Amino acid sequence: MTKAKKYLWRHPSGRVYVRIKGKLTRIKAQEGTAEFDREYWEILSGKRAAAKTSWGALIDALRESDKWAGYTARYRQDLEPILEYLNEKIGHVDVSRLTQADIYDAMEKNRHRVRFANYIPTAISMLSKLAIRKRWRPDNPAIGIEPLKVPSDRKKPHMPWPDWAVDKMREEGRPLPRLIFEIGVGSVQRPGDWVGFTWGDYDGEILKLTQNKTGRALQLPCTDNLKAALDQAKASLGFVPHPSRHILTRADGSAMDYHAMARIMVRERKRLGLMAFDQHALRYRGVMELAWAGCTDDEIASYSGHTTKAMIAKYAGEARQIMRARQAAAKRK
Repeated sequence: MTKAKKYLWRHPSGRVYVRIKGKLTRIKAQEGTAEFDREYWEILSGKRAAAKTSWGALIDALRESDKWAGYTARYRQDLEPILEYLNEKIGHVDVSRLTQADIYDAMEKNRHRVRFANYIPTAISMLSKLAIRKRWRPDNPAIGIEPLKVPSDRKKPHMPWPDWAVDKMREEGRPLPRLIFEIGVGSVQRPGDWVGFTWGDYDGEILKLTQNKTGRALQLPCTDNLKAALDQAKASLGFVPHPSRHILTRADGSAMDYHAMARIMVRERKRLGLMAFDQHALRYRGVMELAWAGCTDDEIASYSGHTTKAMIAKYAGEARQIMRARQAAAKRK
């Protein structure tokens, strides 16, 4: 009769760990195999201690570095899931053992999420540069790694919100998704920035922010619709919010993160039949409205914070074509 292993603990996901004094160490081998037994007893005996020059130790060192602190909040946010993934998969492995083939293997296993997969060599390259400075390995195995290509059937352009969709959201949208909608169109910023706005950023006329992606500081005069939505949301609180309180919050008043906001918008777009138009496209709707108002590309950039003119030219150009066509149609009658 096989003796039960008293220190085993099973995560709801099915992963198995050894739990000793509150510390969890995962067993990667399949349960019931000799390899599983070997890993279990190695962990209990302390023979499987992580190398001092492990990827986990390197990740900790990166997070404590000035270089990491110097990255924008948005960039750190993009990299964090990759670092967590690497820590789980190779955190205990010595840095010197990783090869390019290992990186390609990891990317292939994450092919179903191409953006995530392509961030793996980015994170490993960043970590490897630190490893070289620490003399933990002599080279950077991520140099020359070819990124995965997004399949053509998954390349879907953002469809700018047409007038009828805008009207439908404003007339039938629930208060919170409508507030998110007005922040998106009115601020002309990326969705990742919307959740960062606090009541201290709004003075009744202007919203101010520092863009997560670029670090650029902007002051944005509010459109009438955005101002009305913000004033209504503030009044509905029933109290004067502290300047540090976020404008977009969960039901308990805590700050809403990007994913929670995205779920709210997906549910509302489904309810209203607006799934063809996503929340990222609200930024482009804002660009188009500025173009319709007669703004130049430079004026639009000063509002949107775009660092290049390519996307402005695309959506502002489309807006100007629509405007000119309407003018031509009016003359034609």
